[in-house]
Order: sequence, then C-alpha cells, then structure tokens
Amino acid sequence: MVIPTLGPFHILHPRYNGVTVAELVRAHQPEKIFLASYGPEELAAQRWRDQNEISFFHVLPWAESAGLEVEPLDAQSGLKAEAELFREALRQYPKGQQLLSKVEALEQGLHWVVSTPRTPEDFAQEPVLQALRGYHQGHVQAFGEGPATGFRRQRMAEVAERLRGFGGCAVVLVDVLEYPLLLEYLPQEQRRLPGAHTPTEPERQRSVLDRAWQLSDADDWAVLLQQLRDVEGPEALYCAAQIYLAAGQLEDAFELLEELVHTDFQHPAYLPGYTLARYGQLADVMGQRDKALRAYRAVLGLSWVPGEAREIAQAGQRTPFRLERA
Repeated sequence: MVIPTLGPFHILHPRYNGVTVAELVRAHQPEKIFLASYGPEELAAQRWRDQNEISFFHVLPWAESAGLEVEPLDAQSGLKAEAELFREALRQYPKGQQLLSKVEALEQGLHWVVSTPRTPEDFAQEPVLQALRGYHQGHVQAFGEGPATGFRRQRMAEVAERLRGFGGCAVVLVDVLEYPLLLEYLPQEQRRLPGAHTPTEPERQRSVLDRAWQLSDADDWAVLLQQLRDVEGPEALYCAAQIYLAAGQLEDAFELLEELVHTDFQHPAYLPGYTLARYGQLADVMGQRDKALRAYRAVLGLSWVPGEAREIAQAGQRTPFRLERA
C-alpha cells in the first residue's frame, strides 16, 4: 500500500490525521515499512522531527513496538533542499520574483489539496491526483525538471526501482508532493492506494487533540475541555492547560501542568519539550522562579526538543516570563 503523508498539514484533517496514517499502516499488517521521501542519514538523524512530519510521531513508535523494519529508500534525499534554495535565489531579484508570481496559482491548487479536510480514499481520487500532478507539471513547465522541483521525478524513479525488488507485503509512506510521481513508476501490483476507511477511536481522540492545538476564538472552549477529558494520554492534559491559559485561568493551567510533569509524558516525542517550556513560563508567572529555571534547564537537556520550545526555554533562562497584558 502507498500512503501519502502531509507533514504538518495532517493537523487540519480530522479524518486523515497522524494517527489515521498509523492506523492504515497497522490495518495493512505489513512485513516492512518503506519511507520513499527520506534517506538513511535523515532517518538516522531523525530529521523528520524538525520537519514536523506529524504522522511519523505515531507510525515509527508503533513500528518499533511491533518489531517492524523501517527502511528509507531515497538515496538522493539531499536534493530536496534544492527546491527551496532555488526559490530563495529567485526571490533576490525582480525578474526572479516575477517568475515566482507566475506559479502562484499552482500554490493555490496545492493549498486546496493539503488544507481541505480529507479522508484516506480522497488520495485515490482523480481530482486530488490531478491537482498534485498539475502542481509538479506547472513547475516543470516554468523552470524545468531539476533544482526547482527538488529533482522529484528522478528521485522517485530511483525509489520505485528499489521497491521492485521487494515481493512481500509492505507499506510505502511518501510525501504528498512526490506521491503521484512515485505512482507513475510503480507497477500496477504495487500501486495499492488507501480505500474507504472507518475512523477508529484513537483517530477520533487525535482529532480532538489537533483541534485543541489550533485553538481559536471560534471554538467552544468548554465543549473542547469536556472532549479532552475523554481523551487518553498525557497530551490531553497539556492541551487542556493551554485552554485554561488562553482563558486567563492561570492557576488551573499551572495545576494541570504540575500534574502532567509528574507523570510519564514522553510520547509523542514533541510533548516533553512543549510541556516543560510552558510549565516554566507558568512557574515564572506564579512567582516560582527556581521551579521555572529547573523546567527551562530540563527542556535544554532533552535529546531533542521542538525549536519553539527551545527558544522559550532559552528566553526564560535570561528573563522571567511575563504575560502580556491586553
């Protein structure tokens, strides 16, 4: 089965969130998981974390617990960066900016794919596939195949060739931009796509957490807090604390984080950094500077931490955090 991944955009899709990808993988009962858009060095360095490859935070721990091998296939993954370098170079010059403006419509088409709530079966439907093909073809027509596209076609052709040698049951995870190109090169028997899928309870709970991470004034915060009480795991406590903080209920937020930091909150891998950074900030606001400093040091002592949490901790070490008054 070939499953497209949406990077950070999974958070926008209640029925195609990061846990959905993990559930699709699990249901397929693969002998092996292949990563089409990552190379061995990237996987070894776990660079996907800094790229906010949301689904990997759920798929890879499950694969490890199930004893499944995860094999990265993109031997030329370093070429991906060429696309952004190409754009950055064009932005430096007026003519380059004009060229980029000509492909703005392509970005709108891509936005329609990754921002409109999707289901797994949508990615087997022609409108979505056509929009993704159009995005790539438009860039090729404007700039040629190569640096402007991150050499996607060349890289996916090589990945497909490597997959031909595997005859067992496997799942291939591939970046959504490279998904239609990989499909072109795969033989029909390896081109199984996601079909109709009934969301599981873990997926439903993930959708509640994702909604909380995107908290806005348009949400019913009381309802969201009630939904979070039914969600298993430490992340629900963190999200509830965030809602209390946004509502100005600082003591309630601090109490929840106090509870959270005395539990096992190691998963997902981004949670320890965010939790300790926010805990430090609230400790500062509550006048508990020593506790805040311990939290900030704990953030910086983690083997990996999201960039935002690291910046919070570094700033908090220099100056006690204070809430901005409206």
